[in-house]
Amino acid sequence: MLAGTLLPLLPAYIARRALLAIMVAFLIVFALIYVIDFVEVARRLGDEDNVGVLDMMQVSFERAPGIAGETLPFTVLFGAIGAFVGLSRRLELVVGRASGFSIWQIVAPACIVAAIVGILATAAYSPVSAWLTEQSADLTARLSAKAPPTGGRWIRQQSVDDQSIIRAQSSSERGRILRKVTAFVFTQSGALQERVDADKATLRDGYWELDHAHVVRIGATPENHQSYLLATNLTAQQVADSLSDANAIGFWALPSVILSTERAGLSPTKFQMQYQSLIAQPAMFVTMILIAATVSLGFSRTGGVAKAVVGGIGAGFVLYVLGKVAEDLGAAGFVAPAVAAWTPAVIGALMSVTVLLHREDG
Repeated sequence: MLAGTLLPLLPAYIARRALLAIMVAFLIVFALIYVIDFVEVARRLGDEDNVGVLDMMQVSFERAPGIAGETLPFTVLFGAIGAFVGLSRRLELVVGRASGFSIWQIVAPACIVAAIVGILATAAYSPVSAWLTEQSADLTARLSAKAPPTGGRWIRQQSVDDQSIIRAQSSSERGRILRKVTAFVFTQSGALQERVDADKATLRDGYWELDHAHVVRIGATPENHQSYLLATNLTAQQVADSLSDANAIGFWALPSVILSTERAGLSPTKFQMQYQSLIAQPAMFVTMILIAATVSLGFSRTGGVAKAVVGGIGAGFVLYVLGKVAEDLGAAGFVAPAVAAWTPAVIGALMSVTVLLHREDG
């Protein structure tokens, strides 16, 4: 009779508890990231005369979702550990097990919740966080005399008569404006033709307009130009994609970014890797639920919380390292991006299922 009463109620209850725990864990992580990032933004922009506290708060608030997105698997892991530990401490899982529920019936609702959260994170959260990151970069560029650094990324471009490589120290307005620019211009045969150094480059329709340019040509006297034009085949979107971190591009924009990067003659591997990682994200969240189940279900009430937390941190860290290694191999082209993205989730899931099978069936 008790089992019949619990049958429709316990899975829904576990699902609600898991969802609530994941949401609470995310809010805590988001708040910590926001506070830490606000301190960093205040350090960088605090000396600017036209920047107020509200401006810095807005910059940090727009940056925080992108940073928090990197921690989502751990958020799911710690939220699931908290949910399972809470259910065990209140003996609710004990009652469920005594009523005939298998460990799979207990874990399945949380896995379904994790899969749904993963789909939403990929389809909705990723584009929103990428857009906010872009807004934050533009706001920082407007507030500060120093544009957000891009790490000195290189751009390769072509025109009708020549080809060139451009190095930009920083960018703003989604690649339309570059600062501290150095351009090496080559002939179609690959011979170096000239070098151009400029304070600023603005992308126009089919060319770059370089301000305060210093031009050095082979066998000629160096020249200084107030404005110098350099032909290009790139669009602002292609420039932004070349300078952007793959993590800062939303899921739905990645296919077009991959295509435009290939057309520009650049390697799209890092964007393909990010695309496959986002597709595999729901599976990774489910794996985190399974890992949480292995370390938190069935612990003793005395000292069990610490054991579960330490075990979850250890397992999550190992999976994180494995994922980063696979991601680096995929981004470098040594492993197919799809294989690199899915391997950590599959390995983690198989190991967790093995442990749970051993506990369930001996």
